[in-house]
Amino acid sequence: MNRTVRSVATLLSIGFAMYFAARGVWWIEQPDAPLLMLLAVVLYLVTVNMAILWDSAVSVRMPLWVAILAGVSSVVIPSLATHSLAVAHRTAPFATWYIGAIGLLGVVLVVRRRLLIATLSLTALIATCWIHLGILSALSLGLVGSIMWVAVAWLLVMFWDRAIRDTERLADIQQAVSAWHATQQVRQRERRLRTQFALAVAGPVLSRVVASHGALDEDERLEARLAEGRLRDELRGASLLNDAVRDAIADARRRGVAVTVFDEGGLDEIEEGRRAEIRDELAGVLADAHADRVIIRAARDDRVAVTVVGRASAGSSSDDDAVDLWHEIQRDANS
Repeated sequence: MNRTVRSVATLLSIGFAMYFAARGVWWIEQPDAPLLMLLAVVLYLVTVNMAILWDSAVSVRMPLWVAILAGVSSVVIPSLATHSLAVAHRTAPFATWYIGAIGLLGVVLVVRRRLLIATLSLTALIATCWIHLGILSALSLGLVGSIMWVAVAWLLVMFWDRAIRDTERLADIQQAVSAWHATQQVRQRERRLRTQFALAVAGPVLSRVVASHGALDEDERLEARLAEGRLRDELRGASLLNDAVRDAIADARRRGVAVTVFDEGGLDEIEEGRRAEIRDELAGVLADAHADRVIIRAARDDRVAVTVVGRASAGSSSDDDAVDLWHEIQRDANS
């Protein structure tokens, strides 16, 4: 769509440029210096076509040297056209072709994002018309139209750029919403999987409790406690768990170790390969743990992904002595 609009605008600009050039050579009265008039027309055609077409496929913004050439031509062309005619003929319709022509050149400068030079070009046109024709005569011969063209072009470009910025902003918002929606879908799927897993773990134990009216033997009580702990682990620290970690925690609890898992986002933004290594290292640490209580915590930290703390029995003399195990698993394997 944007390319189509640009192509249509380019064709219209070239068409109007050719129209103004044709007016310049459609002499009703013979110029006193026809070569000056022809030079003005040729200079205008070269300048306006360069302004329209030069690097237009690469960038909307006109090259600076082309814009400067257009600005200089806005001063030279009216002077050449005016001095090619006798004073009595300078207000003839064919003689004032440059008013609309330079106005069109100003529009091209605005559209190609050279607003300052477009303003200077329009100012130069007003000044030369004032000098050669008189301001009132120039206004009646089309200077008002040229000023309006440039002003309207400036407004359209301003609104167009704002529309593009708003469109890009809306596209960014839409991408963010899509990403958030996808994240929510993943989290919902994970919750469903955890719920299914929880039912698979707790279902048989709950069925046994109901069937026996709460009268469980020691082995069944142990399995119930393990099931309860496993449910808490799945809810509090699912990202820390794999089969090896689950088995290591279950073995530790069978040995009488109280294991607590807290996931506070320590594994966020870590690639999956490194996560698997962290879980394997955690499983190895738990397999060798003999403390009375083990706390596994994955806090948000720039260096440490998981901290494992083992505490001895309450009979220790101080908090420092009570720490029986301290192991930190780094976020980066090379740290």
